[in-house]
Amino acid sequence: MAKTRQEARVSRKKAIRKKMRGTAERPRLTVFRSLRHISVQVVNDIENRVIATATTNSKASAAEVEGLNKTDAAKKVGAKIAALCKEKGVEAVVFDRNGFKYHGRVRALAEAAREGGLSF
Repeated sequence: MAKTRQEARVSRKKAIRKKMRGTAERPRLTVFRSLRHISVQVVNDIENRVIATATTNSKASAAEVEGLNKTDAAKKVGAKIAALCKEKGVEAVVFDRNGFKYHGRVRALAEAAREGGLSF
């Protein structure tokens, strides 16, 4: 039987996560994309700690992204996570696209984070 879209994404996600791990020096930047929103977390997998998080769904960023299309909102979130990481002293991360294609909103977020000073 063929996999559904969601099952295919989950299997891609598992394959990606087998190969990567976030450390204190180079934490994992993971992206989640829903139909309306995008969120990103910077995670230290060794200590199981979230270092920073940004999303279009929070009250703080709702005013920033209001009226923007989803790709432009993803760019704002990418810039915000880069700024939060700089604050916490994180310069380099491992990019976890979480089973999503590196295209559209995921790509816009990644490029904005790179422009904000993160290296991956």
